[in-house]
Formats: sequence, structure tokens, C-alpha cells
Amino acid sequence: MATMTVNRTERGPFPRSSVTAVAGRTFGAIPPTALVLLGIVSVQVGSALAKHLFSAVGSFGTVALRLLFAAAVLMLLWRPSLRMSRRAWTVVLGYGVTLGLMNLCFYLALARIPLGIAVTIEFLGPLAVALAGSRRWLDAFWAVLAAGGVVLLMEGRGDLNPVGLVLALAAGTCWGLYILVGAALGRHTTEGNGLALGMAVAALVAVPFGVADSGTALMQPGVLVAGLGVALLSSVIPYSLDLEALRRIPPRVFGILMSLEPAMAALIGLIVLQESLRWSQWIAVLCVVAASAGAARGTRSEF
Repeated sequence: MATMTVNRTERGPFPRSSVTAVAGRTFGAIPPTALVLLGIVSVQVGSALAKHLFSAVGSFGTVALRLLFAAAVLMLLWRPSLRMSRRAWTVVLGYGVTLGLMNLCFYLALARIPLGIAVTIEFLGPLAVALAGSRRWLDAFWAVLAAGGVVLLMEGRGDLNPVGLVLALAAGTCWGLYILVGAALGRHTTEGNGLALGMAVAALVAVPFGVADSGTALMQPGVLVAGLGVALLSSVIPYSLDLEALRRIPPRVFGILMSLEPAMAALIGLIVLQESLRWSQWIAVLCVVAASAGAARGTRSEF
């Protein structure tokens, strides 16, 4: 499933569960395109809320809380069996480690650079996966357009933290790997078992960093509530909305809609976090959005 249809930091080949079935009935009257957009808004508002948590528990602590709560919800929902083949466990471990590292890198980047720029740079990972191996001249154009967007972002590097940019690029690299490993997870596990176990592995990767960095600050009631909110906004709600949308629209269309995510991240950053971008940076974001939408539009239907 190496396409742009699985391309959010928290996404993977998620099966339909009882919770998403309830969501399907609840949101059945809402157009699928609106469901995708609501999911995009939810995950970016979750990222903005996470950034507010940085002052209390730091990046490591925020990632730890989010993955821990997400793992707890998924483990309770699916109650996965530990009896799997060695191959399946290898994939689950790879998926979980990749997911944990991806979130750690992204949140460390988010502490240093604006949300819109972090998501735009990170989006290069799934874009690279979508374009990998293509021999169409049009896909070469999308790659050049995305590169042009990055050049425009770098034009303002004087007030952008270079470490944050490198971390966002590392998160994007992990995102690309996550898509590939996520496809293998879907082949080697059933229902939500692999997802739940993989999220638990990701939490095991992140929690030690959070505890070492934040200590008892993680146990403050307000911090715990905010951490749960981040997990719900960035994981549970988007999963349900996306799964319902994918039942009613082709993956290619879903991928095109998901390409709006960098622009939405920049808009949420402006509204919620007061992170303004210069005109050249907005153009850079739009270049990556256009490249991602073009790559998704050209994705072959068999993927």
C-alpha cells in the first residue's frame, strides 16, 4: 500500500471495528469529503494541543502520553492475542518502533518550528513513497514542484531552527517507512490486533524518554487530561472518520483530499498557535500540497 492514501502520522491499514461501526452510523449522513476534512482538522488541532503541552512536560513527555493513551484505548478495544507467528511479531515490532520514532521526531521538530512547516517537510516522506519507481514525466514534475516548495521554505531559514527542519525530515523519512511497514502489518495480522500491539510497542519506545525527561510532571491531572485529549484528537477520532470515508470514496480520492493536510496545519498553526508564515512560506506549503495531490491523482488503482 505504498501510496498517498495512508499518510498521516497516526495512520495505518486500520480495520473496521465496533467503534468505527458506531461512527459510521453516526456520521452516515455527512458527505465523505467532509469526513476526511474533519479528520484532518482533528489531527492538526491535536498537534496544536500537543504543542501547548510542551511547556508542562516537554516534547518527550507529550509523545509518551499520547502513545500511551492511544495504546491503552486500542488494546482495550481489540484485546489482541499474543499468539502470532515469528514473522508477524517481526512486522509488529518494526511497525511499533517506526511509529514511535516518527512521533518522537515530529514532536521534537514541532517544539522548534511552526506546525505548518513541520507538517509540510514531514509530508515529503509519503510523497517520496508515492513517486518511488515512477517513470511518468508528470510525476517528475510533481517531484520538482515539491522540491521547489522546500527551496522556498529554506529561503527563510534564518528564522527557522535548522535542528527542527532536520527532525521534521527525519519524521518524514519514518513516515515513508511507516507506510511500507504498515502495508506488511495488514498482510500479516488480522483485524486490529497488529495495530493495537504495534501502538503498544510504540508506547514502550516513547514512554522511557518521557519519564526520564518529565518525571512526576506526567502525573498531574491536567496534564493527563490534555494527553488523553491529544490521543483522541490525533488518533481515535481521525481513525473513525477516515475509515468511514474510505468505505464511500476511492482511495485515490482520499489521497487527494489528504494532500490538504500541510495547508490545514499551517492554518491551524495560525489560528490556534498564532504562528504566522511569510508569503513565500505559504507558497511553499501550496507547492507541496499541489505535488501531493498530483501524485495521489496519478496513483494506480491497484494500490
